[in-house]
Amino acid sequence: MKYFLLTILFIFLINTNKKNFTDPEISAYSLGLKFENNYKLTLGKPELKSRFEDKKWSIWGASMVKCDDGLYHLFYSRWEKELGWAWVTDSEIAHAVSSSPFGPFEFKDVALPLRGKEYWDGLCTHNPTIHKFDGKYYLYYMGNTGDGKVVSSPGNVVINPIHRNNQRIGVAVADNPNGPWKRFDTPLIDVSPEKNAIDALMVSNPSITQRPEGGYLMVYKAVGKHRPGIWGGPVVHCVATAESPTGPFKKFENPVFQAKGYDFPAEDPFIWYEEGKYRAIVKDMNGAFTNAGRALVLFESEDGFNWELSKNPLVSILEINWADGNKQKVLHLERPQLYIENGKPVVLLCASDIKDEKGVLQSFNVQIPVIY
Repeated sequence: MKYFLLTILFIFLINTNKKNFTDPEISAYSLGLKFENNYKLTLGKPELKSRFEDKKWSIWGASMVKCDDGLYHLFYSRWEKELGWAWVTDSEIAHAVSSSPFGPFEFKDVALPLRGKEYWDGLCTHNPTIHKFDGKYYLYYMGNTGDGKVVSSPGNVVINPIHRNNQRIGVAVADNPNGPWKRFDTPLIDVSPEKNAIDALMVSNPSITQRPEGGYLMVYKAVGKHRPGIWGGPVVHCVATAESPTGPFKKFENPVFQAKGYDFPAEDPFIWYEEGKYRAIVKDMNGAFTNAGRALVLFESEDGFNWELSKNPLVSILEINWADGNKQKVLHLERPQLYIENGKPVVLLCASDIKDEKGVLQSFNVQIPVIY
C-alpha cells in the first residue's frame, strides 16, 4: 500500500507540471497520504572499537558526517577530566576521523575552540550536530560565556548557573569538515525578549532536518522564567523553521515532547525525516513516556509541529549490549545522533558514562549499529 500511494503521489506531481517537492504546498502530509505506523528502530551490538574515550578528557555528544575524502568525521564535546563535570564552563567541540563509521576514531583537531569571553560562545562550545546541506557543512551547537569559574570537581557534579543561563544556539559553516569553520558573532537562536516566553532564559541542544517541501525544521531545548529562582523553568522543547540553514528562524509557540505532570520530561531530541514522517529519538528523563524508566524513546510527526509517541517507542534502556557478549549497565545513555546513508539510519551515536575506580565519571561515546 505504501508504494502504491507513493506512485500516485509521483504521478500527481508529474501531471501538474507546476509543482515539485520544493513547493511548500506539496507534501505527503498536505495531500493526506498516510504511511504504515509500524516503524521500529532496532539496535545491533557495537564492537569495542566503537567506544571512543580518553582517560584525560571527558568526551560527550558526538555527531558524524562522511566526506568526499572517504573518511568519517566525528564532532564531539570534550573537557579536561581533572576539572570534574565542567562541560558548562570548559567544553570545546573537537574533531576526529576514521575510515569506518564504527571507528576506531583518532583525534585530529579542535573545530570550535575558546575565543574569548566577549563572544557569546567564547568560553564554551558543546553538543554538536553536523549536517551537509547543498554541498556545505553546517555544525550546529550550543555556546556560552560567563565568569569562567569552575564550580565542580571530580566526583562532585555542580553546574555554574551563569554559564548555564547564557546558553545560546549557533552554527558554524565550512566547505569541508576539516575546516576552516566560519563562526558568527550573534547566535542563530537567541532567547526571546518577552518575559513570559517559553524560551526566555536559555536555549540549547539544536536538532535540524530538511523539510521535504523545502526549508529546514529545528527542534531545540529551552528554559523559561515561569518558575522562581536562578534555574527558571519549565524545561521545554520548541520548534522553529527557516528557508536557509543559517536562518533566520521563525519560532513557534507550542512546546513539543510534553508529558502531563512533568516539568522536564524530555531532552536531547534528534530529528530526521524518513518514510513520509518526521521522526525523533528523545531521552525520556523520568519514564514519562514508557514503563522503561529513563530511556531513549521514539516519536513521530506528520508535520514536524505535532508529535506523538511511536507505536514501537522504546529504542534503548540504560544498557549497552557489546558484541563480545558483555551487557554493560551505564549511568547515562543520551545525546542520540543518527548517521544516515541513502535515507536510512546506519549508526546511532550516544554519549554514555560509568564511574571509574575513584568514583569519578568516566564518559565516552559509542557508535551502535542500526539493523533492519
